[in-house]
Amino acid sequence: MDPEAEMVVTAKVSATFAPEGRSVAAARSFVRQTLTEWDASGVVDDAVLLVSELVTNAIVHAGTATEVSCVRYDDAVQIEVVDRYPTRELPTPVGAFDADDESGRGLFLSASIASAWGVEYTKSVKQVWFRLDLPDGGSATSLAGPTLPTHVLPGTDTPVRVAVVHADANQRVTHWNVDAADLFGRPAVEAVGMRLSQLVDWPHTPESSENDMPFAAMLELSRWQGMYDIRHAEGRPVRVFASHVRLRDASDNPSLVLLAVPARARAVLENRAAAAAGRTPVPPPTDSEWDGLEGHNRPGLDELLQRAIERARDLLDGDAAFVLIATDDESEMEVRATTGLAGALHQRHARVPVAGSAGRFGTARMPAVHHDAEGVREAVPVLGESLMQSAVTAPLKVEGRLTGTLGVASERRARFDNDDAARLQRAADRISLSVESARLSELERVRRGSLSFLAEASDLLAGTLDPEMTLAMVAQIVVPRLATWCAVHTLAEGHEPALSCVWHTDETRIDDLRALLDRAERPRAHPTVGARPWRGLRVLDTETTVGHEDLVAGDAVTLPLVARGRGIGMLTLGNVAGERFRRETLELAEDLSRRAALAMDNARLYSERTATSQALQRSLLPPELPRVPGLDVEVVYQASGESNEVGGDFYDLFTIGPDLWGFAIGDVCGTGPEAAAVTGLARQALRLLAREGMPVPAVLQRLNAAILDEGPRSRFLTLLHGHITHRPEGGIRLTLVSAGHPLPLRLTPDGHVEQVATPQPLLGVLDELDLVAETVDLEPGDVLLCVTDGVTERREGPRMLGEDGLMTVLAACKGLTAGAVAARIHRAVETFAAEPARDDMAILVLRVGEAAGL
Repeated sequence: MDPEAEMVVTAKVSATFAPEGRSVAAARSFVRQTLTEWDASGVVDDAVLLVSELVTNAIVHAGTATEVSCVRYDDAVQIEVVDRYPTRELPTPVGAFDADDESGRGLFLSASIASAWGVEYTKSVKQVWFRLDLPDGGSATSLAGPTLPTHVLPGTDTPVRVAVVHADANQRVTHWNVDAADLFGRPAVEAVGMRLSQLVDWPHTPESSENDMPFAAMLELSRWQGMYDIRHAEGRPVRVFASHVRLRDASDNPSLVLLAVPARARAVLENRAAAAAGRTPVPPPTDSEWDGLEGHNRPGLDELLQRAIERARDLLDGDAAFVLIATDDESEMEVRATTGLAGALHQRHARVPVAGSAGRFGTARMPAVHHDAEGVREAVPVLGESLMQSAVTAPLKVEGRLTGTLGVASERRARFDNDDAARLQRAADRISLSVESARLSELERVRRGSLSFLAEASDLLAGTLDPEMTLAMVAQIVVPRLATWCAVHTLAEGHEPALSCVWHTDETRIDDLRALLDRAERPRAHPTVGARPWRGLRVLDTETTVGHEDLVAGDAVTLPLVARGRGIGMLTLGNVAGERFRRETLELAEDLSRRAALAMDNARLYSERTATSQALQRSLLPPELPRVPGLDVEVVYQASGESNEVGGDFYDLFTIGPDLWGFAIGDVCGTGPEAAAVTGLARQALRLLAREGMPVPAVLQRLNAAILDEGPRSRFLTLLHGHITHRPEGGIRLTLVSAGHPLPLRLTPDGHVEQVATPQPLLGVLDELDLVAETVDLEPGDVLLCVTDGVTERREGPRMLGEDGLMTVLAACKGLTAGAVAARIHRAVETFAAEPARDDMAILVLRVGEAAGL
């Protein structure tokens, strides 16, 4: 039978994404959220990485909407990416993949990571899919003891009765099982509702002392084990061994579960770790106990190490155990798992150096026994603040290379001997290969997770060019993935670093953190890459830091933000007290800092360019329009592009003399600085020459010569220019020339639309121009519409608005004011096509009032 036929779909979720860049990040978020909800976190990073590549390919090459589906089977998940461009191309063979070639990377990664993958075609779609097997969810051992001879097993009466008692937040009994009724001598109907303090003799037990905590305080602990007397219904005390666990019910209220057995049956409930002090020695486990350490579900590194140290402690009957993992260069050891230890130096990921001398881990490469506290503190710094008085250590080695240290410690002096060291070394040899394999698997998972994280971060940073938004984005990307809090200081040339952005996992603490950072010494830029420790908060006075000790005492580092060889700021990362930065985290932060610096610099450059363009654009347009008696004037101007790049369209209305005004609307070929230069030349020349008393044709002829004098920098120019005067009998008279420009349209009060000029040669092409002025008389109520080709050439596919379309729109504007006419024309242009306009647009509307004239 086909294996595919046996796979049963247990869940399926789909989403469709538009063919745009931000859809890649949206697809990754969709897959991550779906798989997390399906409890498939073990394959999330691989799935997100593959989806990122496949959706990117679909958007770039297909350019159609992309559908992503997550399919859940019993033991696998399948991701399907579908686009609507079914070009039949054979997938690139994996063996032919070129690491320097961007194409084909999605299929290569699918072949490398997925358990199965494929490409399927139909007449209308192409589907790329990959399948990831879910980790085996079989049974796992969390605690195991050694195999012991029958004569040393704990003795008890049978059957063992285990009393189970539930109590609410007020410590009143809510549940009472049959064994509880037998042990306490009280039926459930009597016990339910009683307080625990009525059932337990505390602290009046034989072993009580003045150092025992109050009973109420003990009940507030999250977990407790120990001996006490209970009050039997007959009035006699009964010695029991009890285990308490505080839980949270469905309504988020605390509750307590109490398990109790007769004292002689304590082995049923007792946890060896909790009873380490003063326990009765039992024969140590044999080396065979190390068989099956990994179990059936191949645990991760942390779980494997925790199992290993617990077995090592039991192996030598110690009080504590630890394991350190060596860095790649064997220069440092990192604390990865401990049991029976507490204190700052025992936190995970703390590092201690490895030296070749007789001191400080000088014996890291061979087993060693340390008999007293002084020797322990000198040779095993991780035990420096503990109560341990002796220790034994054994190296973890793979092919002669030091990969870590396994250690067991005791609170008794001279507890271990050479035989113990030999036994621990045999145990270390048994597990070293499994530990190294798990470590490499963890590094691979971290690497894949880092790639996915950096890909998402790059998309987010590329999604904005606003400097303030970019700074906020950097901080929120870092927290909480890399650190508990983050601060960004920016550098301006010749200025001190300025605190620009602060973020914390708890948003209510951002203001407090900012206040501390404002008082601390600013981090200094350093030319070398990489993270450096920062002690700015640690040196603040205690009065300033009161209430914020977790921030001050936490690990903090700074990374330079360098873009294009120039330092632009510092990125500061911090953790709360008790958490240290791992090397892998700092390496990822270093990579992110480079991307963040480039994004910040790009946003700065874009902002400066936009400000320059907008300032130049404003300088090329009239600051305000003069008032012409009897004439209602309205202008709409819109430069194309998100950054409002300097356009080639312009307009002007200016006073020439008494009862004489000039107007112009033009379009320079192209955009950018070259077009701006011609725009500025045209606008200023028109004003200057018109005020010299030159007629309209002569003004344009002189402007044509000035444009040609620009040589290679010149641009041709279409221009409608004219003079405005009042007619004695009423109305307005225009004297104008349309040099290659769209002809003006007149709308009469009865709704008739007509062109009122004839086309003449454009400027900047011919050396000699023969231009003729035309006279147009506008009666009261007439409207003159002048536009640039950004209006008439508005397109959607093969359709174009054109002059006929513009005349139709204008005809519907009968009786409207100049402002209303301009707004309706602009709206018609905007709604003609779904896509934003790609050309500059200028609209000039002149409407003659009813009382126009002298």
